[in-house]
Amino acid sequence: RTSHTKALAARAEGRLTAEVVPVGGVVDDQHPRVLRADVMARLRPAFTPGGTVTVANACPVSDGAAMTAVVPEHVRRAAGLPGLAVVASAVVGCDPASPGWGPVPAVRAVLERAGAGLDDVAVVEVVEAFAGQVLAVTDALGLDATGTDAHRVCPDGGAIALGHPWGATGAVLVVRLFTRLVRGGAAAGTLGLATAAVGGGMGVALLVRVVR
Repeated sequence: RTSHTKALAARAEGRLTAEVVPVGGVVDDQHPRVLRADVMARLRPAFTPGGTVTVANACPVSDGAAMTAVVPEHVRRAAGLPGLAVVASAVVGCDPASPGWGPVPAVRAVLERAGAGLDDVAVVEVVEAFAGQVLAVTDALGLDATGTDAHRVCPDGGAIALGHPWGATGAVLVVRLFTRLVRGGAAAGTLGLATAAVGGGMGVALLVRVVR
């Protein structure tokens, strides 16, 4: 329920408004909702008998699009606009039998390249394919996603609540970092991290910093 709760709060407080482009009169993502624990407990496993993944703790099938502009620093400065500068990126392979594990080695690689640690990162956006997968990844990275680090791991909800439009989700994460950090008033130099698992056995990660 955490992702939905965060997304509903972010929408109510107007934090998602600036990043949503109305289409056909639709002005909000339609998936976030209030989930009751007793209802969730009665849902059937989605994939295997006795499994733990259900429609309530997996990302919904959704349509969506996102756009980012990648420009040289001198162009950004000339325009007088704030943004996110790429600090480091990584694409790492993992066991194809466990593709959801990909963010773990990818995040470790990108932090090593940047000479940074997770304690230096203000916001961590992880593609929420399945709740169990996100918890396994964040636990392996030393993040308490539902406790002490809940304020910086997908702080405005993730794909479980807002959807996972294939082909657009990576850009969505960058837009979300822009909203939370740049629009949110974070100081120049503040770090944000986006990471995703890739079907077939890969992980990708991107470390950015606020520039003003």
